[in-house]
Amino acid sequence: MDNLHIDQHISQQFNDDLEKLRTSLLEMGGLVERQITDAVKAIENADASLAEEVMEREDRVDKYEVKLDKSCVLVLARRQPAASDLRLVMTVIKVIRDLERMGDEANKIAKMAIALNDQDNIQRGYHEVRHIGANVVSIVNVALDAFARFDVQAAMKVVREDKNIDREYTSSIREMITFMMEDPRSITHVMNIMWALRALERIGDHARNIAEHVIYLVHGTDVRHNTAKEIEKKLADKM
Repeated sequence: MDNLHIDQHISQQFNDDLEKLRTSLLEMGGLVERQITDAVKAIENADASLAEEVMEREDRVDKYEVKLDKSCVLVLARRQPAASDLRLVMTVIKVIRDLERMGDEANKIAKMAIALNDQDNIQRGYHEVRHIGANVVSIVNVALDAFARFDVQAAMKVVREDKNIDREYTSSIREMITFMMEDPRSITHVMNIMWALRALERIGDHARNIAEHVIYLVHGTDVRHNTAKEIEKKLADKM
C-alpha cells in the first residue's frame, strides 16, 4: 500500500471492511493463478486427473466472485465511500470480473488437456503452450502483486508484457496453421492446441485489465483502450 494512502476512518469497522475486500480478492487471485498453472501443467504432462481437478475447483472461483460481489455492495450501501475508498471498491468489483473470466479460461485449457490426452501422440504445440503459459502465469502474478502493493510501475510492466504475449500468440497460431495444412491428420490435435493458446492469450488480456484497474485506483486515470506509450504519457502528465 506504499503508493496509495487509503483514507483512515473514525470507524475501525470501515477500515476492516476495506482490508477484508482487498484480502479476499487476493485470495481469489491466488486460487485463479493456481488454476492457470495447473491447467498448463495438465497439457504439458498429459495429466487428465490434474485437468479434472482444475475443472472441479472452478466452482470455488465462482463462489469467491459471488461472495466478493455481495461484500462490495454492502460496503457501498453502508459506508457510502468517497475518493480513494470508492475507487478501491470499484476496482475490486472490476478485478473480480477479470479473475472469474480467467478461471473460465483455465477451465477451457483443462478441457483441452483431457481432449489431447485422448488423442494420438502428435507432439507439436506443447512447446508453445509451455512457453506462452509460463509468460501468462508470470504477468498474472505481477498484476496481482501490483494490486496488493498499489504499484503502478508493476502494472505498467504487465501492460508491456501483454503486448509481447500477443505477438507470441500470433506467431504460434501461424505455425500451427502451417503444420495443420501440411498434415491434415493433425487437424483435431492442432485445433485443441490452438484453443488452449487462445485461452492463454485471453488470460493475458485480463491480466492487463487488472493492471489498468490498478492505475485507475492509484491515479484516478482511466487508461482503458490506450497503448502502453499513451498510458505512459498520461502518467507522466500526472507527475
